[in-house]
Amino acid sequence: MAAESMSPAADSSSSSSAGGKKRPLPGLGGEEQLSIFENAVTAKDTGDLTDSDESLFSGLEDSGSDSSDGDDDGVEEVGEGDDDSGVEEKNMKKFSKRDVKISEVARKEEGESKGKLAKPDSSVRPEQTVLTAPVDEHEEDTSDEEDIRNTVGNIPMEWYKDYPHIGYDLDGKKIYKPIRNKDELDEFLDKMENPDYWRTIPDKMTGTEIRLSDEQIDLIHRIQKGLYGDAKFNPHEPSIDFFTHETMIHPVTNHPAHKRSFIPSLIEKEKVSKLVNAIKMGWIKPRKPRDDTAHYYDLWAQEDPNAILGRHKMHIPAPKLKLPGHEESYNPPPEYLLTEEERLAWEQQEPEERKLNFLPQKFTSLRAVPAFSRFIHERFERCLDLYLCPRQRKMRVNVDPEDLIPNLPKPKDLQPFPTTQALVYKGHTNLVRCISVSPSGQWLASGSDDCTIRFWEVSTGRCMRTIEVEGIVRSIAWNPNPVHCLVALTVDQSVIIVNPCLGDKLLYNATDQLIASFEKAEEEPVQPVEWTAAEGDSFDKGLRLIIKHNKMVKQVTWHGKGDYLATVIPDNGNAQVLIHQLSKRRSQNPFRKNKGMVQCVLFHPIRPYFFVATQRYVRVYNLLKQELTKKLMANCKWVSSMAIHPGGDNVICGSYDSRLAWFDLDLSTKPYKMLRHHKKAIRGVAFHKHYPLFASASDDGTVIVCHGMVYSDLLQNPLIVPVKLLRGHEISRDLGVLDVTFHPTQPWLFSSGADCTIRLFT
Repeated sequence: MAAESMSPAADSSSSSSAGGKKRPLPGLGGEEQLSIFENAVTAKDTGDLTDSDESLFSGLEDSGSDSSDGDDDGVEEVGEGDDDSGVEEKNMKKFSKRDVKISEVARKEEGESKGKLAKPDSSVRPEQTVLTAPVDEHEEDTSDEEDIRNTVGNIPMEWYKDYPHIGYDLDGKKIYKPIRNKDELDEFLDKMENPDYWRTIPDKMTGTEIRLSDEQIDLIHRIQKGLYGDAKFNPHEPSIDFFTHETMIHPVTNHPAHKRSFIPSLIEKEKVSKLVNAIKMGWIKPRKPRDDTAHYYDLWAQEDPNAILGRHKMHIPAPKLKLPGHEESYNPPPEYLLTEEERLAWEQQEPEERKLNFLPQKFTSLRAVPAFSRFIHERFERCLDLYLCPRQRKMRVNVDPEDLIPNLPKPKDLQPFPTTQALVYKGHTNLVRCISVSPSGQWLASGSDDCTIRFWEVSTGRCMRTIEVEGIVRSIAWNPNPVHCLVALTVDQSVIIVNPCLGDKLLYNATDQLIASFEKAEEEPVQPVEWTAAEGDSFDKGLRLIIKHNKMVKQVTWHGKGDYLATVIPDNGNAQVLIHQLSKRRSQNPFRKNKGMVQCVLFHPIRPYFFVATQRYVRVYNLLKQELTKKLMANCKWVSSMAIHPGGDNVICGSYDSRLAWFDLDLSTKPYKMLRHHKKAIRGVAFHKHYPLFASASDDGTVIVCHGMVYSDLLQNPLIVPVKLLRGHEISRDLGVLDVTFHPTQPWLFSSGADCTIRLFT
């Protein structure tokens, strides 16, 4: 009530006495004050009332801080202190009561409708209804929206990332983080529905979201583009060169020069003397003046003209053009002219695929020939060929052929081995396909296409016995067990076990008793072959057992102990290999399925291994475990024969493509060495049982004897040296030497050929 009773003139006088300066309302400018009460003041008085208006409202607003003294004192002070207070006092008294009521009405409606027009009142005149309430100075202020509780200051918020609070207030209480329950779905909905989502950023201090204004976004864009933050800043304003634009006649300082400025420096003198001494001694060389003139030099100036790469030898002539043919003539023969179909086909072809790059044409005379339209193109393509096509000179390497031959020991140092032909066994009337020597080395058995088997005495060359059979003998093998006197041979579809009845009478009689002591079982199992005992004339010839097969038998071979023998039937499907047991007269098919056409089989001399050679591979099977142990790749087209070293770790294979492959089973499944000494197909190979020798027989009529030393040291590779080329057999029907075998004890070699002879080389 003190503010209402105070006279407006008091504030008017106080404001005018303070230097005549106008003090506007807090939150309102002077212009707004005049506009609010413009009609009310000018209704009755047209004088200058700016001071009085200001005094009126300044008194109303500041009444809360004024003293509670009476109105008269304030009026008296005004009267005493200002000469113009009388006029203003008269004018203001007329509206003092009314203005107080207006201010009360404005204050009541301030909270209801800020910034709106005041409602008309019955106690107020019509011209006063246009008045509006004073504008709230805090209406546009957003400081109340901020979280004023966060008074922790400007500290890193990462300190409190593991805590539920973000600091402490002035009273020392924890300021807890605001609860944010926004998940990904709320974030997505806010992104879709809120148009200001892109300009909203979170505030880490308060946990609230702040909407960036256009000015702030523009500032961000300018910073991202590398521009100045202030758009009004001009970085290219002309600068004032305030250092040199005014010429000064006096120095900046007028200190006298120091004494050391005109006395020579002793330190510099010492440095110069050291540099001069270094130049004299040659430690420092002055820089040569730079020569900017272009230098040209001959690339081959330093080349030795006598060298291989001399300049006169480096020239490579360009490839010559193809000489023109009849089709390029202006009057070619009719057969060189293209028909209509050929011309259409030529036009449809690609330029690279055409045999001719032009169409042959015929003219009556040379005068009628027009200019060649593709002349420029041909010259251009020729230039491209000259500099784009690479040309290379292949230098001939001068190598002494003797240097390419490996350093092998001399054959004289590798004796003994067979060198000369000692005996020729004649008697067969057709080619001799197979031979075999008895374990004692006294007898030799041979099978021929003349349907006979002949037994020879090795030392004399005398034919001891001849047995006629019903077909061609393709394979023969003497039982390796010296206790048994038996020979197995293949005749067409049968394997015949023969007792030659040679040598010790007790030995071959014991063999007959062993065969005769066999007793059939009550229930005989089903067998793939048929076992029959020879009787009558066949028994008198020496035949003891006949094993009949379904197809033609190609090969027979014995196991080392002499009780088992294996046969090869190439055209028998999955039963190409059969193993027979002599003592029990049983036969079995060891393989469920044969991979490829079997050529030959062999038993390992020591271990229970079985070697099966097909056309291109040699498979090694373990008979005890009944599994495939190794698969040797022969690297040849067609394997013809095979032999195993007595030690069992090396195998040789002959092939019809004139190659002999040596396999080291401990080294690799690929050949350790490939020998290509023969010119035609290899028919047979053999190892010596005691000497480091092996031999190969070929259709070229020769037998090559090689020294093959196998060392007990596994780290040392075998030594293979060809030592002798044996000739003697004649080529008949494009066939040469068909089989070869070594003497069991002597370094002798037996060979049988298509010339119906057997030869002994010693």
